[in-house]
Amino acid sequence: MILALPLMLAACFGGDGDRPSLMDGGQAGGPQPFPDNFRSDALALIHAYLNNPVGVRDASMADPVLREVGGRQFYISCLRFTPRESDGSYKAVRERAVVYVNGRGDRVVDRANELCAGAVYAPFPELEKMAR
Repeated sequence: MILALPLMLAACFGGDGDRPSLMDGGQAGGPQPFPDNFRSDALALIHAYLNNPVGVRDASMADPVLREVGGRQFYISCLRFTPRESDGSYKAVRERAVVYVNGRGDRVVDRANELCAGAVYAPFPELEKMAR
């Protein structure tokens, strides 16, 4: 099962067919630099990711750590938050991972359970203050 993990995680990235990823090309080769602007990059990606970024609650974020994805090392930052649903209600907390390539936010991963295992979260109030 452990050998299959990188392949399974790589499959998680295939669902965002509208947007090309630097992860897939040669641009992501070599050691990855630490994403200095990880908080603002994560905010920008989540803002585009959510249908309605207004009214997010219970936001927290883990600092980026190197994780193996598809046989290569990338910095991953994990987020937990409760978005407002289209009917104005709130449901379960969501966990998402932001992948950084070449020090910049590249994509949001929906199925983040394995990537975020053991993540240490801290409050992320900027996510709760997003506007349209």
